[in-house]
Amino acid sequence: MKKTRFTEAQIMGVLRQMEGGVPAAELCREHGMSSATLYKWRAKYGGMDASLISEMKAMAEENRRLKRMYADVRMQNDLLKEALGKK
Repeated sequence: MKKTRFTEAQIMGVLRQMEGGVPAAELCREHGMSSATLYKWRAKYGGMDASLISEMKAMAEENRRLKRMYADVRMQNDLLKEALGKK
């Protein structure tokens, strides 16, 4: 997964500035990011506070871990079925 340059607190700060009336072009220039990134953040994190963002990221990490565990178990199951089927 790609590591972001901005922390949750920084993202929230940028979004608060945008809500405060600072033009998007100025924010992008100031923070060195594209306008697409800014609008993607607004769509994804708009209306959230920092605790909700960290909770969402923790849930996403847990989901990735569970998917990996499922894939491992599924692979073991397939190997067992294949081994038992050849006898």
